[in-house]
Amino acid sequence: MRQEKLRVGVIGVGHLGEYHVQKYKAIPAAELVGIVDTNFDRADEIQRRYRTKAFRTHHDILDQVDAVSLVVPTEAHFEIAKDILSSGVHLLIEKPITYKLDDADNLLNLAQKENLVLQVGLVERFNPAVVKMETLLNQPVFIESHRMNLFTTRGIDVDVVLDLMIHDLDIILHVVPSEVKELHAVGMSVMTGKTDIANARMIFENGAVANLTASRVSNKTLRKIRVFQPDAYLSVNCGKREISVIRLDSEVDNSNPYPQITADKIRFRDSDPLADEISSFVDVVMNGASPVVTGRDGRRALQFALGIIDQIERGCNNFQAVC
Repeated sequence: MRQEKLRVGVIGVGHLGEYHVQKYKAIPAAELVGIVDTNFDRADEIQRRYRTKAFRTHHDILDQVDAVSLVVPTEAHFEIAKDILSSGVHLLIEKPITYKLDDADNLLNLAQKENLVLQVGLVERFNPAVVKMETLLNQPVFIESHRMNLFTTRGIDVDVVLDLMIHDLDIILHVVPSEVKELHAVGMSVMTGKTDIANARMIFENGAVANLTASRVSNKTLRKIRVFQPDAYLSVNCGKREISVIRLDSEVDNSNPYPQITADKIRFRDSDPLADEISSFVDVVMNGASPVVTGRDGRRALQFALGIIDQIERGCNNFQAVC
C-alpha cells in the first residue's frame, strides 16, 4: 500500500485503547479517522479529548479506514476481527488473538486470503531490552521469567496465563529455535475464580528449559527474564527497560587464579514499546512487509497458553491448604 497517509481507527477505547489513540495521533504517516466503543459516553469523551470522530459500531467505520487496532475484551475478538478482515482492513489485534485455536486459524486463513496484515499486540517484543537480549543470545540453556502484578480489575476477563504469562510465552517461543518436547504447569485461583497464579515449565527438543511464573495477586510489580547460556548470563528487566550482561573477563589476572566476572548494564529509559509497536504496524501496512509479531506468532503463544490452562484445570487450581 503506497499513499501519503494511512487511514486508521481504534475499536475499543478503554484504558489500553486510549493509548492506541494517543500513539496513532503522534504518527505523521497515520490519519486517525475515528474511534468506536459500545460505551457511548466513553466514545464521546475520547472523541472530544483527541478531536476525532466517534462511531457507534465497528461496521460504521470499516469502509472509511485502511487499518485498525482492535482493543476490546477477548470474548469479542473473533467476531469483530472477522468483520474487519472481511472488509479488507488490516488489523492489529491485542493479545490474546482469540480464545480458541480454531478461531485463530480462521482469522489467519482470512488474512492470507485477503492479503492483509494481521499483527498481534504482544508488546514486549518491542521492549528495547528484549530486542537487545535477542541480539546477545547464544544457545540458551535455561530461561526463567517472572511477571507479577498488583491486583486490579483490568484484564480479569481472562486468567493470568492469557493476561500476563502469554507475553513471556511469546518471547521464549520466538527466541528458542526448537520445538517444545514437554510442558508442565500448576496454578491456582485466589481472587477471581480464574487462575491468578501460574507456573509452567517447558522442555525443548534441543535441551533448553524455560520456567515461567505469572501472578496478578502479588504485593509488587515485577517483569524479569533471565537467560543462562554458555558465554553469558543475561538479566532483562522489562519494567525498567534495562538489561544486564554478565560474562567472564577475557583478561588474565596473574595475581588471582580464578577468572574475573564483568557486568554491563544498558538502560533504555526514553523508549516507548507501544509507540514502537503501532508505528511498526503502520509501516508494515504501508510498505507491504511482514509484522514483527505475526498472526502465527499469536496463534502459537495461544496454543501453549491453552495447554498450560488445561493442565492447571485438570490439577489443583483452588487456593487451599491441602489439595
